[in-house]
Amino acid sequence: MGIATIGAFAIGEYPEGVAVMLFYAVGEVFQSMAVTRAKGNIKALLDQRPDEVTVMDNNNRPEIIKAKEAKIGDIIQLKPGEKLALDGELFSESASFNTAALTGESKPDTKNKGETVLAGMINMNSIALVKVNTAYEDSKLSKILELVQNATAQKAPTELFIRKFAKVYTPIVVFLAIGICLLPYFFVDDYLFRDWLYRALIFLVISCPCALVISIPLGYFGGIGAASRNGILFKGSNFLDSIAEIQNVVMDKTGTMTEGVFKVQEVSISPEFNKEEILQLVNALESKSTHPVATAIHNYVGDINHSIPLENVEEIAGHGLKATVNGKELLIGNFKLMDKFNITYDLNHTNIVYTVIAVAYDKKFAGFITIADSIKEDARETVDNLHKMNVKATMLSGDKGTVVKYVADQLGIDNAFGDLLPEDKVNKVKEIKAKNQTVAFVGDGVNDAPVVALSDVGIAMGGLGSDATIETADVVIQDDKPSKIPMAINIGKQTKKIVWQNIVLAFAVKAIVLILGAGGLATMWEAVFADVGVALLAILNAVRIQRMKF
Repeated sequence: MGIATIGAFAIGEYPEGVAVMLFYAVGEVFQSMAVTRAKGNIKALLDQRPDEVTVMDNNNRPEIIKAKEAKIGDIIQLKPGEKLALDGELFSESASFNTAALTGESKPDTKNKGETVLAGMINMNSIALVKVNTAYEDSKLSKILELVQNATAQKAPTELFIRKFAKVYTPIVVFLAIGICLLPYFFVDDYLFRDWLYRALIFLVISCPCALVISIPLGYFGGIGAASRNGILFKGSNFLDSIAEIQNVVMDKTGTMTEGVFKVQEVSISPEFNKEEILQLVNALESKSTHPVATAIHNYVGDINHSIPLENVEEIAGHGLKATVNGKELLIGNFKLMDKFNITYDLNHTNIVYTVIAVAYDKKFAGFITIADSIKEDARETVDNLHKMNVKATMLSGDKGTVVKYVADQLGIDNAFGDLLPEDKVNKVKEIKAKNQTVAFVGDGVNDAPVVALSDVGIAMGGLGSDATIETADVVIQDDKPSKIPMAINIGKQTKKIVWQNIVLAFAVKAIVLILGAGGLATMWEAVFADVGVALLAILNAVRIQRMKF
């Protein structure tokens, strides 16, 4: 473009020389605006840290400072409902945190003194003290922000090809232009240097690969930005290409298609017992446990009656809880606990789909409570949308086979397998890949990391989950909604479509104007349109993806 402008000035074609650089500059402005917007989408999604923290000074008084100014070793005071800004270790004896923003786990995570707590966690109940052990810029959230903003370093094959193509193509075009200007001197009788220089400059401008070099990376970057705006993080433009070709989505159950939060489904208490009294006893004893089942029962029954005289409370590992109330034995747990204490019951519990909590009082079987993880409200829509895209859905879970089958039937999932260990999940994915089919695996925990790494596209649910999941996943769904899985596939398909539209547009227009230029029918104005005009159209087309609704 520089040679063409200087050449146009040299032969007195000032308006055309100015037009070349002016349109080129406008193209650059459009490009930088589009990139800034995409970066803004990514940053707004991820940068969830509070700007200020409350630090305890030397006199043990709270002082509010900028989070960036907090130093390693500082003690941060965290009020209930407040979000932690830096990574550290718990300084208080214990505290409960909502880790949903980090792990997607909606149940509170209780931490004890000395355990690691991360930026983004929300303190739940009482005031907690946290000792900072990582600088603000080195926290896990900061690293992920940097990771996603650098996503464009992972180039798509099309983008890599265009870059290599431009490196070889540009010098060749310059030498061809010199040839067009000078070689006719030896073959044309009425050779006029000015005319052939003008033709060479036209050829040079038309041949400039601006439209491709700018619009293709911008198309992918726009795709990453559009995904970020919708709560989906792509770690590189190559994964936009990969996800567009996915034929199978294999998913975990708990935390992916279900809430990961247990709720009471059914309460069956024998008529010889007072149902209200039994539920109050169960609620009181379960309050001594940290198990998610205890939270489900508390949410169902309500406030705990602290006047109930619980004595000799004992938790029997793998079985349940035991206590004495008014001299009578109270047992709450699974049916192994009933068998252990020789409690007779007339119930075939193996046919029950849900998790069953058995209750015995005064040596008699009092009844049972069923508890289940609820299916996410957009889970069915997710599977339907995958089927519309001709993508097969398979569910793999370590949960009880009957539960997995029940959830799969509710959602219309093609294949479902339960009672699986992490290595079993790996083998199931290998079986699908052996059929030469592409696989995306969606998981939400450390145990899913091996199968996430094996799949063609690894998708992590639960936003900023474990380090292992972040390291191995290619796509991270921030808000835990499974409906974002088909959305991510759609964004990949639309990005690929826009990139190929730009490639075809650029080559078609350039080919037409080159033919006209070679015959002396095209002026510098047509050449400017063939390059800068097409580049502008391609940039506007690439930006379009950021305005699309998915």
